[in-house]
Amino acid sequence: MTTAHLSGRRVLLIIGGGIAAYKALELVRLIRKAGGEVMTLLTKSGAEFVTPMSLAALSGHPVRQDLFMPEDETAMGHIELSRWADLVVVAPATAGLIAKAANGMADDLASTTLLATDKKTLWAPAMNVRMWEHPAVQANVATLKSFTGFHQGAFVGPDEGEMACGEYGFGRMAEPAVILQAIDRLIGAGSRPLAGRRAVVTAGPTFEPIDPVRGLTNRSSGKQGYAIAAALADLGAEVVLVSGPVFLNTPQGVRRVEVEAATEMKAAVETELNAAPVDIAVMSAAVADWRVDGVATGKIKKAPGGPPALHLIENPDILASVSKSGSVRPKLVVGFAAETSDLEDNARAKLSRKGCDWIVGNDVSDDVFGSDGNAVTLFTRQGSETWERQSKTDVARKLAQRIADHFKA
Repeated sequence: MTTAHLSGRRVLLIIGGGIAAYKALELVRLIRKAGGEVMTLLTKSGAEFVTPMSLAALSGHPVRQDLFMPEDETAMGHIELSRWADLVVVAPATAGLIAKAANGMADDLASTTLLATDKKTLWAPAMNVRMWEHPAVQANVATLKSFTGFHQGAFVGPDEGEMACGEYGFGRMAEPAVILQAIDRLIGAGSRPLAGRRAVVTAGPTFEPIDPVRGLTNRSSGKQGYAIAAALADLGAEVVLVSGPVFLNTPQGVRRVEVEAATEMKAAVETELNAAPVDIAVMSAAVADWRVDGVATGKIKKAPGGPPALHLIENPDILASVSKSGSVRPKLVVGFAAETSDLEDNARAKLSRKGCDWIVGNDVSDDVFGSDGNAVTLFTRQGSETWERQSKTDVARKLAQRIADHFKA
């Protein structure tokens, strides 16, 4: 059994009510064994057959159950769940869940998440043979299959066999190993368009020391750059993340190079450019424009004469350097413009001055630093695209997909 596409991928498993729910436990185990990550959403009826404790132990994540949970819904839990996954799997998929999804009904966490998701959904039906053969159920299945884009439903099973009720026919949920193969095929179908591409991403601030205890820096959290590195890796790219000092975990499947000062970041990027061809460079780090000319070897003490005079010199321009790096220049160089006014004029001027291909501009005067949301405009030589405020994860995924589309074209 091969699962070449599951490593590092995220699966949201929605467990409906039915005797086949016990198979969901084995499915969770198989997905994790194949290198995938699983979050489980247990319906009220599903909890009659399997326990949250068992699912949490196997998945390594808390089990989501209720639509109205304050700790979730303050962050719009059903939206976050629907965006977190690379694929949504419903197993067992009951007649009720299929009907709700086919008709746009959303009255609990499972149905709301299914309506809100922007990822494909794999359905593993399980019900009595008479229920499966009912025209209403078959019409709902046909409706789900007819949807286009990421709303389109893919089905695995049901299998033919003896039911728990003693009847015989089609209605048994597919075995976990078969569902696992269907998951792998669905995730692998065009989900890694950047496979074979190499990317370098810079993220976070730089810290320019004044003395052993003080320095010049900025308010960048690194969240947007880390999200971009994760999104590129999710699309199959080999990603090197050159990071300034931040308090973030390294994204799965990403190699992290830690630096502090701008000169160190520039050297690390140049090392990667010369080590192997780089297709994509996303320079999202907030590099300090200046550094102190001559770092004190000891802590500078307060003196009666007032604060010391600091002589500042310009830091190297990493974005311009990468954009003009000759034979080792990446095929696509993306810069960032964090502005507090005149966003379009400043971003377009930076696009021209730096020599990069794209600029992602954002207005940092509006609660961006350290937050989980961002609103950006992508500037290219051909025009611009403004993206509404959304999570930094969603901004990153949109940018990564835009990069994938660029290379496909």
